[in-house]
Amino acid sequence: MSITAERKTEVIADNARSQGDTGSAEVQVAILSERIANLTEHFKTHKKDNHSRRGLLKMVSQRRRLLDHLNKVDRERYTALIGKLGLRR
Repeated sequence: MSITAERKTEVIADNARSQGDTGSAEVQVAILSERIANLTEHFKTHKKDNHSRRGLLKMVSQRRRLLDHLNKVDRERYTALIGKLGLRR
């Protein structure tokens, strides 16, 4: 359900704003998106796993808050990020 360390470093490298960047909004949203995608696949086979579903909802709302913050601070970075990750909004 969680992402591997190798996949996490790939996601960080793809979305980092500079060398060694692990905490920017873009990196955090990309990692959350990866974890959300993994959990969504998990729920296709484990429909009654309500404890993990609660964690999924928390991750989705955290990603939404980060995206709202990024939209408020820098609209260009926001549009570039949602285009890159393929998010709807």
